[in-house]
Amino acid sequence: MGETARPLELLDAEAYLAREERSPVRHELVEGVPYAMAGASEAHNLVGGNLFFHLRPHALAKGCRLFVSDMKLKVSPRTFYYPDLMAVCAEDPHPYYKERPCLLVEVLSESTEAIDRREKLWRYREIPSLEAYLLVDARARRVEGYFRQGEGWLYRLWEEEGEVEVPCLGARLSLFALYEGVELEGAGSSPF
Repeated sequence: MGETARPLELLDAEAYLAREERSPVRHELVEGVPYAMAGASEAHNLVGGNLFFHLRPHALAKGCRLFVSDMKLKVSPRTFYYPDLMAVCAEDPHPYYKERPCLLVEVLSESTEAIDRREKLWRYREIPSLEAYLLVDARARRVEGYFRQGEGWLYRLWEEEGEVEVPCLGARLSLFALYEGVELEGAGSSPF
């Protein structure tokens, strides 16, 4: 016998935040529908740690705050994400989520890449305070950046070497530093 269909449960922001506070598993909320988040790989965690480590001094110097994957980002009344890293330089007082980041970073993995490239790119670009959205690959030395330029967005790509611009923090981050100590898929042992 087949399973019985259950009605889709839609949550508003208040119900989602209350549920998330009690849940041992993190969920992103997309148009009212909660989605459980999977764990990350070693490379994903190391890249995220390197980002935080190298950007933190710049954030402190600018009076900004950096948040890693446990801080929610509210992009609409019924959509919340957990970016891998976000920088907030404006007043954004809610203790459980932020709404005014100047920088968002997603570390790409096999399971999240399509969402990060399409859904999140589309939604993140609508955030008025956002100056840059970086997609950092955890499988290859590759960073893609979308940078606000007036009413439009400029796309940049760095592969293997170079320095990634981080405009709201006034920083540049070398790919060497970003991938230091990270063993990449199919690359054997890392030269870093």
